[in-house]
Amino acid sequence: MPYNGNNAIPDVEKGKWRTEIIAGLVGYLTTVYIVVVNGSILNEAGVSLESGMIATILASFVGTILMGLFAKLPLILIPGMGINALFAYSIVEGTGLTFQEGLAVVLIASVIFLITAFTKLGILLKEAIPGSLKHAITVGLGFFLILIGLEKSGLVVSGEHTIIAIGDFTSPTFIVSLLTLFLAIFLFIKNVPANFLITMIGGTVLAYIFGVLDYGNGNLTVHLNEFMWIPSFTALDDLSFWLAIFPLAMILIFENMGLLNGQLQMLKRDNSYSKSYQVTAFSSLICAFLGTSPTVSAAENAAVIASKGKTGKAAITAGILFLATLFIIPWISMIPNTAISPILIIVGVLMAQNIRHISLDDLSEALPAFLIAVMIPFTYSIADGMAFGFIAYPIVKIALGKQKELSTALIVISSLFLFDFLMKIAGL
Repeated sequence: MPYNGNNAIPDVEKGKWRTEIIAGLVGYLTTVYIVVVNGSILNEAGVSLESGMIATILASFVGTILMGLFAKLPLILIPGMGINALFAYSIVEGTGLTFQEGLAVVLIASVIFLITAFTKLGILLKEAIPGSLKHAITVGLGFFLILIGLEKSGLVVSGEHTIIAIGDFTSPTFIVSLLTLFLAIFLFIKNVPANFLITMIGGTVLAYIFGVLDYGNGNLTVHLNEFMWIPSFTALDDLSFWLAIFPLAMILIFENMGLLNGQLQMLKRDNSYSKSYQVTAFSSLICAFLGTSPTVSAAENAAVIASKGKTGKAAITAGILFLATLFIIPWISMIPNTAISPILIIVGVLMAQNIRHISLDDLSEALPAFLIAVMIPFTYSIADGMAFGFIAYPIVKIALGKQKELSTALIVISSLFLFDFLMKIAGL
C-alpha cells in the first residue's frame, strides 16, 4: 500500500474518503430541497417559514449524523414527504390542535415506533396489515401531495360551480407555475443531478422575471424556541388527540420498513436493518423536540448509493452540510410557492406509482385500497381516508366469505377507525 510519506494517509484510504465525501455532497444536493418544502408545509401548521426551515435543518442534521455514527450507513434522514402533510393538514389543522399539541402526537407516535424497533411488535404489525392497504396509503399520500402542489401553485383553484377548477391562465403566477412545472419534469425525466435544487433556483428566477417574487425583509431573527420545542399535552383529554396518533405511528412504521429494506438491499447490508431501523425511530422521536414532523430515510439515498457511498462518512458529510444551511436561510426563505409546488407534484406522482403493487384483479383487495387512495385527497384528511379503506376491508372480505384472511390485529385496527367515525357522528 503506497504512502506519500512516513506519516501520510494511504492513497487508497484517501480515495475512500474522497468517494464518501462526494457521495455525501451528492446526497445533500439531492435532498436540500426539503428545507424549503418542509418549512413551507410546517408554515401551514402555524409556525413561521423560518422556524419551519430551522426545524427541518436541525432534524436532518441530527438524524443523518446519528445514522452515520451509530448505524455506519450512508443514509440521509429528512422529514418525510406525506408525513409532513399528515402532520400539518390532518393532525394540526384537521383536529384543531395547536402546533405544540401536534408535536405531542409526534412524540407518542414515535415512542410507539421506537417500541416496534426494539421488540417483535413491528413484525406483528407488518404481517397484520395487508400489502394492498399499505401500498394504498402511499398512493393516497401521493395524490394528496399532488393536490397540495397544484393548489400552492395556483394551477387549480376553488371553482365557482365545482369543488376545484383550473387557475387563471392570464395570471403571472399561473404562468410561472406552469413553466416551472415543465422545467421540473424535464430535469427529472433527464435524471439531471440535483434536479429539485435546480428547479427551485430556476423557479425563483422565473418568479423574479415575471415580478411575482416576494423578497421578504431579508433578515433572520432566531429565537431559542426555534431550536428546541416543548410538546404540549394539554389535549390529552381530547379524543381527536389520541385518534391522530394511530395513523401517524402506522405510516412511520410501514414507510420506514419499506424504505430501509430497499436501500439496504442496494447496499448489500441487509444485516444492518435492525440498527438502522432503531436509529430512524430515535431520530423520529427527537423531531418532536426540534419542532417538525418525523424524519424518514430519504428516497434520494439511491443517489448516494449510486455515487458509491458505502459508510457513515457519507452521511456525516451530508449532515454537516445540512447544518451549514442555517447560514443561508434569509436567502432560501425567498423561494416562492411556484418554485416549490412542482417538487410536491413530482414526489406525489412517484408515490402514486405504488398502485402497481395492488392486486387490481382482486376486488376484495382493490376496492378498500382505492377507497384509501381516493378519499385521502378528497376528504383532505389522511386519517379519514385511511379509515374508509380499513373499515371497508373486513366488510368486503366477510361479504365474499374470505373472513379467514382477516387477522385479529387488523380487526382491532379497523374497529378503532370505526369507533372514530361513530364518535364524529355523535359529535364527540
